[in-house]
Amino acid sequence: MNTSHFIEDIDFKENIKAIICQNIKKYRKEKGIRLMDLAEQLDVSVNHLKRIEAKNDRNNISLMTLYKISILLDVRIDKFFKIEKS
Repeated sequence: MNTSHFIEDIDFKENIKAIICQNIKKYRKEKGIRLMDLAEQLDVSVNHLKRIEAKNDRNNISLMTLYKISILLDVRIDKFFKIEKS
């Protein structure tokens, strides 16, 4: 299998964390869930969740945390990776 051709065809998004963070915040607000309530259900501090939702934060979100958020917000996990078209 020629993987070099495969790799060249992929368009990796440099700002994927910003996209995920923006979508977490968007879906949380759409569901009418307060930041502090989601933080409590995730068993994280409000400040930690604020950093997760901040697109400029340098920390990465763990896959497990994203998975838990998807379940709590009742949003398919792939939706967090979608770029909103204006």
